Amino acid sequence: MTTTYSIHTPHSVKQWHLESLGLLAEGRESLNQNQTAEILKTRFSTWTPIENKSLNNQLFQERVRLISHWFDLWTDKQRKQFLHGILIKCNRSQMKFAERWFIENIPVTKVDFTTVLPRFISLYIFSFLNAKDLCASAQVNWHWKFLTEQDCLWMPKCITFGWFLPYLPEKNEYSAWKQYYIACATDLGYLTPREVAESHGTLIEPKMKNEDQEESLHEKCLQKIMRERLALHKKELFKARPPWISGTRSSGFYRSGFQPNLSQTIHDQARSATALFLMKKRMLSPSEKLFKQISEEAKPLPRVGLEAGKLPKRHCWTVSRRDANRMHALQPHLVLISSHIPAYEMVVDSVKPGVVPVVYDHSGTTLESLLYYVGKALDGQTAKSIGIVSDGDSRGINLLQGCRISTKNLCKPEVREFWEKLSCVMLEEDGCIDAFVPLAASEAGMEVLSQLSHLTGMLFRTPTGIATGSYQHILSEWFGNQKDSPAPPSLYFTEVKLQLWLRFTELLEDVLKAVRKKLRPYFCDLQKNMTGKIFGQIMFDAMSWSDVQDNQRIAQVLVEGLAEFSRGNYENPYEFLSCFLMRKYKKNEELRSQVSLTASNPEASLDVSVKSGKLYEETVEKRKRFARELLLSESNYLHMLEIVHDVYVKPLKAALASNRAILSHISVQTIFSDILNILQLNRWFLDELTQRLNEWNPAQKLGDLFIQFGQQLQTYTNFFNNYAVILKTIDKCRETLPLFRAFLKRHDKTIITTMRSLQELLLCPSKRIEEYIMLLYALKLHTAPEHTDREELTTAIKQMKQYKDYLDQLKLNVGREDQILTTQRLIQGSPQLLKANRYLIRMQDVAQLNCLSERISMPFRLFEHIHDLSLFLFNDILVISRRKISYKPFERISNVTYQFLAMVTLHQLLVEDIPDSKYIKNAFLLQGTRCQMICSTEDDNKLIWLSALHRAISCSIEDNVKRS
Repeated sequence: MTTTYSIHTPHSVKQWHLESLGLLAEGRESLNQNQTAEILKTRFSTWTPIENKSLNNQLFQERVRLISHWFDLWTDKQRKQFLHGILIKCNRSQMKFAERWFIENIPVTKVDFTTVLPRFISLYIFSFLNAKDLCASAQVNWHWKFLTEQDCLWMPKCITFGWFLPYLPEKNEYSAWKQYYIACATDLGYLTPREVAESHGTLIEPKMKNEDQEESLHEKCLQKIMRERLALHKKELFKARPPWISGTRSSGFYRSGFQPNLSQTIHDQARSATALFLMKKRMLSPSEKLFKQISEEAKPLPRVGLEAGKLPKRHCWTVSRRDANRMHALQPHLVLISSHIPAYEMVVDSVKPGVVPVVYDHSGTTLESLLYYVGKALDGQTAKSIGIVSDGDSRGINLLQGCRISTKNLCKPEVREFWEKLSCVMLEEDGCIDAFVPLAASEAGMEVLSQLSHLTGMLFRTPTGIATGSYQHILSEWFGNQKDSPAPPSLYFTEVKLQLWLRFTELLEDVLKAVRKKLRPYFCDLQKNMTGKIFGQIMFDAMSWSDVQDNQRIAQVLVEGLAEFSRGNYENPYEFLSCFLMRKYKKNEELRSQVSLTASNPEASLDVSVKSGKLYEETVEKRKRFARELLLSESNYLHMLEIVHDVYVKPLKAALASNRAILSHISVQTIFSDILNILQLNRWFLDELTQRLNEWNPAQKLGDLFIQFGQQLQTYTNFFNNYAVILKTIDKCRETLPLFRAFLKRHDKTIITTMRSLQELLLCPSKRIEEYIMLLYALKLHTAPEHTDREELTTAIKQMKQYKDYLDQLKLNVGREDQILTTQRLIQGSPQLLKANRYLIRMQDVAQLNCLSERISMPFRLFEHIHDLSLFLFNDILVISRRKISYKPFERISNVTYQFLAMVTLHQLLVEDIPDSKYIKNAFLLQGTRCQMICSTEDDNKLIWLSALHRAISCSIEDNVKRS
């Protein structure tokens, strides 16, 4: 069937239709009439042709585009009519296709959330429902019934009322806790107080009517207070409520397989609330003061047996003594760890299993939030003890930023409230608080401990060590600890991991010292600018500019201060001038004492309890305590030396004896002979100390023993003189001998060596000298002036300080050689700088200037900048180098290179100062035998630089005179 086309009908064939088919193009004469008729037959038919598939597809696409074009031009109403007509004509399969498309592209407004959300989120949503609502939800469908009867939803609800499943459910057992909840709720076993008394064998005397009324009023008051406290407690727990956990007990106890017996009382929480009320009776609100007297008479009910007439008329179960002991054994230790201590992650990792750690931010935490974290971690329980690992010293605890616990702020209300709540609510009656800060090492710290103990009524334990650095005091003797009880660190931390952390903190301190030394020049200018601004701000806040001009006295004092500053050698002019002004115009005795306290020595850092008139018995006890610390630290030091002998020397000598040498005999002697001699000396010293401590009395002396020990310090001197050779021998043998390299890998940084290497163990003698001085100062401070040991302790301190000065000079010489080699590598093209007795004094960046005309008088001369120079001043020479500064893309820090220019001996160098003028500042002239240059410092360090340069030139000239 075909259709006749007419140009007058809307469906007639237009000219562009024929052109699209190529019928009117060039060469159309070549098409015969039969082909044209065939094309028109398939192209412009009202039905879709099937025979020609290519034309069929092309025609379909063109019709789709045409309909789409029409669809775009229609209104919304026309589109809906068109879609309605199309959908009516669709069969079942096409309607299903449309349905799937709508489901995928248009969201459903109403859907069962349990079929879409993950199961744990659905359970978390159901956990907010009570028991009645959960039972109603179980009737929705089978899937809801399966979810709402899970044990993770019903177990917290049972535990809240003290109902514990008497058996451990199997893995595939279903709805055990729900059935048990229903059973307990339907049969509570009601017992009146008289029935309870009869069952436990207690007698009840007949009471009068007034007594019954008083008892009823008493019970109502207690019930009201309990309800208020429990409502507030539940409200706080609801804010941070974890999924399907009631917030009253830790779920970890039940995951481990422990299930308490059914005999837990339903009024466990009520009794806890009563006890909580009694402990907080000092903090009652005004509305609760009416019941204060009644609540003071109430006693917490015991777990074993119930007193007649003391229990509110409710349903209860009894608890056996065995279950009470099991619950008491589950009370954990709690430790607070501050993020301000170095490598606090390692401390957290060393916490023992069963100890609850609370890590808090030092800078962003308040006392209230810290209490909240502690309460959340304990989850309704009480801790056996609480440890506090924070930064601090012997005078206070840096608990939080801006909150230092000391004698000055313990009277603040928020601080008192924090310690009262921490001890009363979260700690057992016989518990203790362990502060990992050496408060017991000073009188101010002991005062803090005394006030805290009086405030909380709890026992506080702290370390007493002062000689050890970098948190090593944790392993010293603890104040308040019983002899038979374990050390507090072993209660909270694994010993091996804790020692690793202590070693790491010691390493961090050494690294920080090196970093501060390197970064000090970079922050020097910033420090000067900031101090100048602060000084100016303080001055002009106190007085106006007119006051400064009018007050001739202030101007005169400023002139005197500048004159005194020019006569001396002071590195910081602003600090000197401020101190000078404060000394000149002290308004009261308090400022005078603050300014005068500038001395910094080991004795000043200790407490002056003897000088402040403390009792003689306290002084004797403290002297004995420091003597015990001396013995303990000496034992630890000797243990380090014995590690070298047992771990390194014995195996190496055994290998030599068995003809399987790891090191030669000469190398073993070179490395270990001096340290073994020190070991023998300190064994004798430890034996003498032990003997005197065993025979300790107030008249016992230790100064003479230190004097004898100081006379044998030649052993240490031999070790320190050969120290560099020992380290070079170890490095050489490790590089050349594979057996020795493998030997060190097996033994270095193991548990036996306390995570130290051989080189780190050889550092112990140098640090021990400083500890001896600190301990001697402590002993002298707590030794009465009339004591016979006082004078000998002074002599021993002087002897040890002299040896420390020698050791410091030895360290300085070793550092000077490294500094010269570093400088030589820094300067490109530099000659050999390393020489005996040569050391670097100062480095100064200057600008080289050129005078444009010398015929002009000095104040009017003009200069131009030629180069940037760096001057390296040694004690006998001056090295001049050209400084070049370059920057790399995407980097903020510049790259500085130094090119060698000249080297001038100081006794041949002439320095001339150039006064400041309008056109030049901070300039000076350097003139040698072959060179002459004008330089200018970039800042105000000209005076300091010229002073150091003149002093070095004078010393160099004196040395040349002596040699000649």
